[in-house]
Order: sequence, then structure tokens, then C-alpha cells
Amino acid sequence: MPVLAAYMVPHPPMIVPGIGKGSEKQIQKTISAYEQVAEEIAAIRPDTIIVSSPHAVLYSDYFHISPGKKATGDFGNFRAGEVSFREEYDQELIQEISGIARESGFPAGTAGERDKQLDHGTMVPLFFIRQKYAGGRIVRIGLSGLPLAQHYALGRMIQTAIDRLGRRAVYIASGDLSHKLQTYGPYGYAEEGPQYDQRIMDVCSRAAFGELFDFDESFCDKAAECGHRSFVMMAGALDGLAVEANALSHEDVTGVGYGVITFHPTGRSAERCFLEEYERNQEKRLAVKRAKETPYVRLARETIEQYVRRREIMTLPEWVPEQMRSCRAGTFVSIHKQGKLRGCIGTIQATRSSVGNEIISNAISASTRDPRFDPVREDELPWLEIHVDVLSEPERIESAEQLDVKRYGVIVSSAGKRGLLLPDLEGVDTVEEQIAIAKRKGGITNRDKVTLERFEVVRYE
Repeated sequence: MPVLAAYMVPHPPMIVPGIGKGSEKQIQKTISAYEQVAEEIAAIRPDTIIVSSPHAVLYSDYFHISPGKKATGDFGNFRAGEVSFREEYDQELIQEISGIARESGFPAGTAGERDKQLDHGTMVPLFFIRQKYAGGRIVRIGLSGLPLAQHYALGRMIQTAIDRLGRRAVYIASGDLSHKLQTYGPYGYAEEGPQYDQRIMDVCSRAAFGELFDFDESFCDKAAECGHRSFVMMAGALDGLAVEANALSHEDVTGVGYGVITFHPTGRSAERCFLEEYERNQEKRLAVKRAKETPYVRLARETIEQYVRRREIMTLPEWVPEQMRSCRAGTFVSIHKQGKLRGCIGTIQATRSSVGNEIISNAISASTRDPRFDPVREDELPWLEIHVDVLSEPERIESAEQLDVKRYGVIVSSAGKRGLLLPDLEGVDTVEEQIAIAKRKGGITNRDKVTLERFEVVRYE
């Protein structure tokens, strides 16, 4: 079996007695569950302990696998420097995972920061494991801002690497659940918090890993979880395997959710290849959506496909309706891939001879010139979702009270700097949030004197 066992565990520093100094007794169920996990790992005696941690090096578009021979760490940042670690890395397995990623053109490896200090998302699980089992080298992997499907895909590469080298390995998916479960907690309360904890414990207790893709990004953000991508990567490492899951504990007494679940593979199962299932469902959904797309979106999509494949700039096709040929307006073209923004560029006011030509220009820019992203690759084209916003003329307003986050976009200006945010964006629920984001985009501080403009859009999807 490629992965002998996997564990979903939290990483609250207070659970370590030298840090908690008695307060850890609040989460005794979590401690007891952790001790059971450690005992299981000691009985397995793995060669390698793989840890995915939200607090390891994190990049928006790359998975960092910690390089080097070894790493050290302690809880000095939590006033318990006497609790320390000295761990050796499984360099051969790290090289194998990195090599598989490199051959596949997948964004993962040991490039980037050389992090010799262990993070607390790694050290908390190791604190319990090392009390029961001193053997085994580690592999430490950070998460990324990439879509969930790519976290799962890296998990599958980890499984392949383990299999090739014949490693006896266990997987630790380090991650707390929601941080917004109680009004008295350090992060406050949001209704999405308890909803997230209930859903994730249910899904993982059934080892229903395909349902992990159904957690919307905005929902996860509002719940303020930190472990979902770690759990998805673990699921990928168990891809194609029948799994027995056992939920040992769930607590939320501190306002943060702590869940412990064990996963034990029992054999191969062709029915549990969840990435292929997810991609098939996505293909069907996108085919239905494209069959119904408006001329505005069709023009943007065909422009992107032609430019990415052949570097040719589209001229207005004959099928483009007269309104798109004769009217002028600013437009924004937004591109998403698997629920994540992949590019967005637009114009506040008309700069081209028609709306159609405005869309062509902005579609090329959104797919290849958005400074936040690498240019769209040809292999990504089937997975892109596109929408087009056509803007009204901006109008000056005197105060934020004249805004409506669902109806109006906002332009914030100050001394030659300007930031814009479209209306009705997922995850932006208040005018205050809308203005704050627009300021950040324009490099405008809270000390700057600003003017506000509003505009409406017609959104085509």
C-alpha cells in the first residue's frame, strides 16, 4: 500500500503543555485523540512522515517542498523555546516528488525560500508523534493559492513517488477548522464557521473525498479555515484507495475548530479516483454553459483561444450583433479557472471604436498581461470560465452612502492614483469592504483624501 495511513489533525500551539501551562486541558478530547494517532504511527513504524502544513512556505502559484538535509525548530515564539525539534528530511523522496512534478510541468518543487526552521503547523503534530516514535524522516510541503484540484493532483504525485521508492509512509494533513465558531473567540463569529466544521467533519468522516471540491472558496474564506487545502492534498495521496475513516474528536471550545480523523487504506478501488470524476463533471458543466453563452462572452472566449493558440488578434466576426459594433463603453473581461481568478483586465471608459473591439482588447490583456498571473497556457483553455462586464459612464458621488455593493461598482481616486472594484463580487458584502479593496488596488492609504465615483454594469456570463 503506497500510503499506510493518513491523519487529519489540528495544530493549536496551546495544546503543548509548555505553552498551554494548564489551559490545554480545555481541549482534552483533542489531546487524547492526538495520543491515539501517535500510538498508531508508532505501531506502523513508517520510514517517512509526510506533513502538509498551512504555515510552511506558501506561494500563490507554486507548491514549496522544503529542501535540504534537515531542519530544526522550537516553540520560542510561543515562550516555550525548551520544546525543540531536530528532523531529517527524506531527500530521496523529495527529489522523486519534485521530479514527477517537473516532468508533468506541474508547479511544485524545492525552488524558492530555504526554510530551515520548522513551522508550528508541522511541530505540533511532531510533538505528539515524537513522544511515541522517534524514527522516520520527514517531508514537509506547503500549500498554495492554486485551485483545489491542483492540491489533489500533488497528493497523487506524492502517492506515485512513495510507490516508486517503496517507502513505508504516513501522511499528516495539518490544519485547523473554522476560526469563527464563537463570539468570545479571538476571531469572532460567522455563521459559516459552524457550517464549515459540520460539513468537513461529515465529509471526512465518510472519506467522501470527492465532496471536498464542493466547498466554495468564498464560503471557506468566511469560515476562516486554514486546513482545507491540506485535507485535499491528503485526499489526493489516498486517490484510488478504499479507505476506512474514524473520527476521533471535534472540539470548538476556544472558538477555533479542532478535528482529528484517521484514515486507513484497505485496498485499491477504481471507484475512488476523484480527480477524474471532478474533471468529468466540470467538462459537462462547462459544455452546458458554453452552449448558452451570450455573444459578449463568446467573443471574449474565442479571442482568448485564438490569441493563446496562434498569437493572432481577432477581428470582429460577422456574427457579432449590431449593438456590439455601434455602441462604445468601457468593459471588463474576467477569467476564472476551477473557481479561482485567473485574470481580469478592463477599461473604465471606452478606448476603442466599439464594445466588440473593447472586449477583444481586454480579453487579450486579461489572459496574457494581468501582472498578477502568468499568461494563460493552451492546456488551460478548456477549463476557463469567462464573464464580461459592460460599464455605464461613472458619476461622481459625495459619500459612501450613495453606494450599493450589489448594484454599483466604485472608483476611488486620490492625487493621480485610482482604484476600481466591480459590483456584486463574491465575498465582498459591504460598501466598506468594497472601498477598502479599491483603495488597496490603487495604492491609496486611509490617510489620503479621496473622491468617489460609482458606475453600474451589465454582466454577461
